[in-house]
Amino acid sequence: MRPLSPVKSPAARTEQIILFRVSGQIFAISSASVQEVRGVDSLSAVAKEISHPDLHKVKQYVRRGEYLVYVVNAALHFGLPTVPPALVFVLRRTRTALLIDGIEKMTSMSRLQALPQAFCHEERVWYRGLTALDQSVVPVVKPDGFLTPEELFILDASLSRKADAQEKLDADVQQKLDADAQEKLDTLAQENGAEDDGAENISDTSLTQ
Repeated sequence: MRPLSPVKSPAARTEQIILFRVSGQIFAISSASVQEVRGVDSLSAVAKEISHPDLHKVKQYVRRGEYLVYVVNAALHFGLPTVPPALVFVLRRTRTALLIDGIEKMTSMSRLQALPQAFCHEERVWYRGLTALDQSVVPVVKPDGFLTPEELFILDASLSRKADAQEKLDADVQQKLDADAQEKLDTLAQENGAEDDGAENISDTSLTQ
């Protein structure tokens, strides 16, 4: 009888992640969730300003195709001290771009632990769970946790109102320009009419002499 071959245990599933820094804190995100990494300067060239009193973490937005992508300051999102960010993550399958301080490294995780009960507030929206790396516990963020559907609605509505106000302002300005132009045409027509009447009077006087 042949001895039984040893049963090989299945290899642990791993996931590629990016470790990034925000105000000195380390966070992790799935590398598959990051569509693009850009410098802040390249973003500033195409970003437009936005301001809402309830969403201080969003100061800019960019248009990508038919969608608006909102730029979230990660430090303000997490309630951390702000420092000038250096990089932007454009997140896949979301309408979020994330301002961060920098990338620590790329690595892999083989285990994602559920959040402890102590995480009972916004953290349950922000994080997928925790992972242990180099004897440190690192929170793994949710790509869609930086802007909730309600926050996206608020931002979209704010821009819509701004666009409506700008459209009304442009219409009012155009109406004023049209009125001024018409007034000038009317004045010019009146002046030309007066000159024609004067010319006719001179011609009639010459004929009578």
